[in-house]
Amino acid sequence: MLINNEVLLITGGTGSFGNAVLNRFLETEHFSEIRIFSRDEKKQDDMRNVLKNEKLKFYIGDVRDYGSVERAMRGVNYVFHAAALKQVPSCEFFPLEATKTNVLGTQNVIDAAAANDVKKVICLSTDKAAYPINAMGISKALMEKVAIAASRNYKNTTVCLTRYGNVMASRGSVIPLFVNQIKSGKELTITDPNMTRFLMSLDEAVELVLFAFENGNSGDLFVNKAPAGTIGDLAQAIKEIFKADNDVKIIGTRHGEKLYETLCTREEMIKAEDMGDFYRIPADNRDLNYSNYFSEGKKDISSIEDYHSHNTKQENIQDVKKMLLKLPVIKEALKLINK
Repeated sequence: MLINNEVLLITGGTGSFGNAVLNRFLETEHFSEIRIFSRDEKKQDDMRNVLKNEKLKFYIGDVRDYGSVERAMRGVNYVFHAAALKQVPSCEFFPLEATKTNVLGTQNVIDAAAANDVKKVICLSTDKAAYPINAMGISKALMEKVAIAASRNYKNTTVCLTRYGNVMASRGSVIPLFVNQIKSGKELTITDPNMTRFLMSLDEAVELVLFAFENGNSGDLFVNKAPAGTIGDLAQAIKEIFKADNDVKIIGTRHGEKLYETLCTREEMIKAEDMGDFYRIPADNRDLNYSNYFSEGKKDISSIEDYHSHNTKQENIQDVKKMLLKLPVIKEALKLINK
């Protein structure tokens, strides 16, 4: 990375992603200042007291409020936009709130960045935005459209995106749930043992964002190639790690859940550029002549398959165990058990 002594702003910066980025950059010369923008003063105070680093500057605000975003954006060179409502159930019950944060909030971030001549904005999206079936995915899909549309209008600020699947052991994921159920001697609750999910670590999510940071052109969407595994194998791998004999209870697919997750739709795969560990999906830069979009089609689309968690590389139980044993939540739980 060639940048030096620049200013970085991370929206939603007190979350898992923000903490991982700080672990990467706080002790380097790439950024002279890293701004954490979020609405949670408690998490900001915790981060301030734990890290005690003069590079860190904290801004209370909400991406829904343009004024608070714009004030935090002054003097910034780069933005990682991670602020979002991410929990599927809460977005289902409050879809308008998801829209305000994920869609309108993203527009505020991009507009404020452009107004302050920020060099690059990277917006973080999710696999649930591809063929979305729940409010969280729908709001994130529209967020992607907002970012790509904005990328056409702002020439001095590059706007690009990343899309990745579930991050293992992130807040609200099933791995901490399984660990807690094992500790408590409860049944492991599984929706569908054949359900597949992409398996990636938080560090890999950061690598994807950094790849977009270094290689992204305006309107680009970057997707990492990730292996997948079944929920049944994931539960079995955790049981074997902890030498547990907890029973497994099948509770059935919950509202808004898919059997498998899609990272790239077939419409995207037809134009995707293979970059090794990543796919780059360039923006559709046709002008606003609607006939260019709807009067002519592409015959090849019907023959191309989506890139999803059923057709990517499938990890077996032993491979899943190796991935799990690298996670801090697993390491900490094993330490407590072995004391």
